[in-house]
Amino acid sequence: KNQMSKDDIIYFSGVAEHTERWKDMVKYSKDLVHLGQELNNEEKKMLAVSFKNYLYARRSSWRAITAIEQKEESKGSKYMEVLRNFKGRVEGEIEQICNELIELLDSNLIPKATTPEAQTYYLKMKADYNRYLAEVLTGEKNKKVCEKAHEAYKKATEIAEKGLATTHPIRLGLALNYSVFFYEILNSPD
Repeated sequence: KNQMSKDDIIYFSGVAEHTERWKDMVKYSKDLVHLGQELNNEEKKMLAVSFKNYLYARRSSWRAITAIEQKEESKGSKYMEVLRNFKGRVEGEIEQICNELIELLDSNLIPKATTPEAQTYYLKMKADYNRYLAEVLTGEKNKKVCEKAHEAYKKATEIAEKGLATTHPIRLGLALNYSVFFYEILNSPD
């Protein structure tokens, strides 16, 4: 098949972003990663924006359906099975999107990251997307993604403490998201 140039991919990714075609933007981001070069800051941002926005609508849907489900359950609603099936579909989409990015990070981006900044950035991203999975998964699956998130946050923190200034935006974002993980996912405020 005809492979697009890096400039073409970046151009069409920008078009996808401006038209809010997040699935298309994700595809262009993946094409960029598969070119095999380390991403610059603009390209990292493109990757982050594409997946974040592609996932955002589903996370919002999941929160809304969860609220409706709880309300209906308290009334003994006849719609519980339909609501659970709908919620299951949304959870499946969230799982697919998160796993798609995590796979990209594990197979490509993290191994090729050469600077503490890039390593921290990608490990934080891996941790964040495992945290998003932890929000919706239950049982063994939840336990597994919590462990993966914790591991990635911990490793990112170790790298950031050695290689990034305390005021570096990536290090600050990491500290914030790691604390959100403790508070919201592990229910451990300290």
